[in-house]
Amino acid sequence: MTGRSAGGVPTAPETFGRSVTATRLCSIALFCALMQQSSSVSELAKQLRSELNRYSPGEKLPSSRSLVDRFKVSPVTVSRALAQLAAEGLVVTRPGAGAFRAEARPAAAPVGDTSWQEVALSADAATEVVPRAVDAAGVLVTLSPPPPGVIELNTGYLHPVLQPGAALSAALARAGRRPGAWAKPPVDGLPELREWFARGIGGAISASDVLITFGGQSALTTALRALAPPGAPVLVESPTYPGMLAIARAAGLRPVPVPVDRDGVRPELLAQAFRATGARLFVCQPLFQNPTGAVLSADRRPEVLRIAREAGAFVVEDDFVRRLVHDDAGPLPRPLASDDPDGVVVHVCSLTKATSPSLRIGCLAARGPVLERLRAIQVVDHLFVPRPLQEATLELVGSPAWPRHLRTLAGELRARRDILAAAVTTELPGLDLTHIPAGGYHLWLRLPDGSDETALVTGALRAGVAVAPGRPYFSAEPPAPHIRLSFVGVASSAEITEGVRRLKAACDEVLAPNPLDAPASDL
Repeated sequence: MTGRSAGGVPTAPETFGRSVTATRLCSIALFCALMQQSSSVSELAKQLRSELNRYSPGEKLPSSRSLVDRFKVSPVTVSRALAQLAAEGLVVTRPGAGAFRAEARPAAAPVGDTSWQEVALSADAATEVVPRAVDAAGVLVTLSPPPPGVIELNTGYLHPVLQPGAALSAALARAGRRPGAWAKPPVDGLPELREWFARGIGGAISASDVLITFGGQSALTTALRALAPPGAPVLVESPTYPGMLAIARAAGLRPVPVPVDRDGVRPELLAQAFRATGARLFVCQPLFQNPTGAVLSADRRPEVLRIAREAGAFVVEDDFVRRLVHDDAGPLPRPLASDDPDGVVVHVCSLTKATSPSLRIGCLAARGPVLERLRAIQVVDHLFVPRPLQEATLELVGSPAWPRHLRTLAGELRARRDILAAAVTTELPGLDLTHIPAGGYHLWLRLPDGSDETALVTGALRAGVAVAPGRPYFSAEPPAPHIRLSFVGVASSAEITEGVRRLKAACDEVLAPNPLDAPASDL
């Protein structure tokens, strides 16, 4: 799929050529056009901002038509640039009258002394069984944009060229024309959207068992708050998603690790952990687990449900990546919730990973009395998910563009995965890549024993590539140093290859053996 130059390096113009569908090419063209328009808006806003001192507070600015003629831009660009200045409080727009320079801002209030808060927050911690201080570093490392020029191999979200941008925009436009699009939605979510999620889960799950949520993170937060009291242990896979560990600790829970291998969580260790801790909750990702990519094997699936049922415990199934399957994966196992007649499983899933970071729509599915507790916490925390977002989601998943996007994405993910895996194997033979998953968006690499993981991540950033450290994925001491490499946050496969080349430079610098550590005979 990827074109190569004489030196074997993927060439950006050919990266999305030949086997990529016309739909994907249109998406790339739309992305480029939007980026160009955004640049024009920023440039015009910058120019107008620099000229504001020519006008007195309250004085009218030139008309939109004159700005169009002067700067040779479209009326839409002028409108968006003025809206940006209005949002900054620099201008005031009046319908039918034009734009005016805003009145001078009042002087900033003096900054007070907030040092008293350290005492107050520490005093609260003294009475808590498990301190609720939140360490969001493991989440922020994949959310914060890297510095300019740095290749992003650490994010969990699709680059705009992989997102269904045109389909999302069209769905949002159609949703806005639906009758009652801005009316208050049912607190559980729109019935049609709940039905769509229920069909995707299968088994005994029906629309009445589904709650619409603000994406997967919000659903996990609700589930953990509902199912375990502060101070209680919660069993988690090891390693596991740092955002879930942050949720647990923020709720005052005590994460207890249960090791994972290539076939998912180890049942004998799960049973042992339930007996040792008395936990009533286990959180897992049975499909393409983050970060290992493991899939819970067919023989372990009933064992996990049996062990939890005998412990009188719930299993929170985080099915976060089902729609990021690669096109060579073959048939996927069904969600655990579809094989659970007794209401052991609380199912969490989301559309965010397969669409856009801003389409924060997900669901919670559960059967039995626990659903009422989940609903109560969801309502208290959020009231409801905005109806326009739900209506737009319905328009998206009901359109022909949705299955086309998933098919195209599956092929692109496989191609990028193969390019990253090949580059790692060739350029970084000292790093252990033991498993290449058929779904998800990343690879999990073990560093040589004794490696300084933090130094490598820092060195990689100096070399111009951002990677995710492995330490935040462990709730206790990690057995070895690791890094996680993502292949969805870049515009082309060429950036993946270049990112690995830069990572190799960091590895050569940081992981090179120290001559002073060599045996005496080698000195």
